[in-house]
Amino acid sequence: MKRAKATESADIVIIGAGLSGIGAAKYLTSDFPDKKILLLEGRDAVGGTWDLFRYPGIRSDDSVHTYGYEFKPWLHKEAIADGPFIRDYMAETVTEFGLDKILRLRHRVTAADWSSEEAQWSLQVTATDEAGNETRNVIKAGFVFSGTGYYNYEAGYEPAFEGRADFQGDILHPQHWPEDYDYSGKRVVIIGSGATAVTMLPALLMGDGAAAHVTMLQRTPSYVASVPRVDKLAQRLMKLLGVQRGYAATRVKNIWSDHFIVTVLCRFPKFGRNLLRKWTAKELPAGFDVDTHFAPPYNPWDQRLCVTPDGEFFTAIREGNADVVTDQIERFTSEGILLKSGRTLEADVIVTATGLAMQMLGGIQPTMDGTPVSIGDTVLYRGALISGVPNWAMMLGYTKATWTLRIRNVSRLAADVIRTMEQKGCDIAVPVPPEGMPTVDLLDLTAGYIQRSKHELPRQGTGLPWQMHTTFVKDNRLFKGKQLVDKNIRFSVRKPAAADLTSVGADS
Repeated sequence: MKRAKATESADIVIIGAGLSGIGAAKYLTSDFPDKKILLLEGRDAVGGTWDLFRYPGIRSDDSVHTYGYEFKPWLHKEAIADGPFIRDYMAETVTEFGLDKILRLRHRVTAADWSSEEAQWSLQVTATDEAGNETRNVIKAGFVFSGTGYYNYEAGYEPAFEGRADFQGDILHPQHWPEDYDYSGKRVVIIGSGATAVTMLPALLMGDGAAAHVTMLQRTPSYVASVPRVDKLAQRLMKLLGVQRGYAATRVKNIWSDHFIVTVLCRFPKFGRNLLRKWTAKELPAGFDVDTHFAPPYNPWDQRLCVTPDGEFFTAIREGNADVVTDQIERFTSEGILLKSGRTLEADVIVTATGLAMQMLGGIQPTMDGTPVSIGDTVLYRGALISGVPNWAMMLGYTKATWTLRIRNVSRLAADVIRTMEQKGCDIAVPVPPEGMPTVDLLDLTAGYIQRSKHELPRQGTGLPWQMHTTFVKDNRLFKGKQLVDKNIRFSVRKPAAADLTSVGADS
């Protein structure tokens, strides 16, 4: 049932109540306690990725001491944390900092149009109540912050497999794992070699409902490294220094140790490949073909490194209940998968852990005075503000550091833009790159899901402030001190549609 359209206004609208959106909401409500701020979430719970993904073993790939917020210590002993704990952490954050007062669940933003005459965004919002009744609303916003992530929540990426309809078992994608699915005693083949596959393989073999055998079928190997599930030093620091100071010290420790490891592996790729191979070989049974299954053809951090807490992925292989096959798929059969080599992998369940489908701005197609904005043709200012698009910030994280470390800086930049508009008596702030500025790809990974979607992603410049570094330590330097110290942001006063906008420079 659909109900009549309603309209309201807000100073700032944050789209998405995952880690990014909740973090931005905390910072911006603290910065602007007198402004009307709304936090809109299309799903019926907060959590974003961590509420969507429910496949066996879902967990963090980074230490949650760094992945979590600087303002809310992570209190569980596990540094590599299971999904339900992360969901609880976000729900606690919403309640603890009063964000439930601005949160609206089941409010999906479907479109956004900028009015030059009004100097506002009109957000088309579908609100669904608990009975399933829909109301189409319009929320007018002076500023928009999108914390919508970078992939399509509706569907993951699945290649077309010949013979798919012939397979007699179940075919599942991790992004849409059925609740309480029973895989006990079944033969499972996971197609993929990324973080999801590395996570699922040992998880499917744990507990009373374990699978009989799990095979990870990969076309190309990944680097997999064992890390401790519990950060003992973090536990000691919080006990010695107290929770707040110990947590802060742990974040600093993790930031710099991760930066050191990434820098060494990237600067000395041959050394990095040999080191990772040595670590992997120690975890595997004697005589295991490491070079076939765990020696990728690319250098470390050309794609993200997969981690396995306490080596559980390797333990499953050593115990004989799991194996890794490196081959290509010829076709699905009624009994399993026929490989290019002629070998058949028999299976009761096939899991297509074949990646994500990227999507910018949660699938919203912004328009300006009715004209669509092509996000793929824009350039990001400091990796956050979209060239030619007024009063809009977007959260993108790091490829070579914990993604969420960037929330504070992007929120600071958004806050400084809003403050500068107030100081100048302006209504509009538009990033405008220098004419003819060279641009490069935004993200520096060779992973398939990024390469498939490069045309949909914004670009970056080759120099500041249009450049985005991929590690926190380097990128953080760009956000020190005053944010708007150049004339790449044009601030304007709202005028009638027929009149020209009067522009002033950011430091005039």
